Amino acid sequence: MEYKELIKEALKYRENAYVPYSDFKVGAAVLMDDGKIYGGCNVENASYGATNCAERTAIFRAVAEGNKNLKAIAIVGDMATHTSPCGICRQVISEFANRDTDIILIKNENDYKVKKLEDILPGAFTKEDLAK
Repeated sequence: MEYKELIKEALKYRENAYVPYSDFKVGAAVLMDDGKIYGGCNVENASYGATNCAERTAIFRAVAEGNKNLKAIAIVGDMATHTSPCGICRQVISEFANRDTDIILIKNENDYKVKKLEDILPGAFTKEDLAK
């Protein structure tokens, strides 16, 4: 699948990151099953625990707009490597993803890796585990 637009959006949102403490910019863009794209960046806070990652910012924006079915997510951090999402973001991704969701780890516009949820969070605890 072609993800050029999604990758460009993640790179764009990376530039909006608020990172006065770590200086580690992250951008993310999510493609929902209806074709809409939502972006986000990391937003740090002096209390650290109140910091929000780019992945969660993008996903929460989509959910706030009524979109809950994640088709793909593109993530870019340190552009010297393919930055992976943190553990909390992996869990949030798993809430809205399915087995076919692509997780795109971006180094730059032309260098990226496509993973699946099982690749980044094997044995995930999901809503299926809470079946009544």
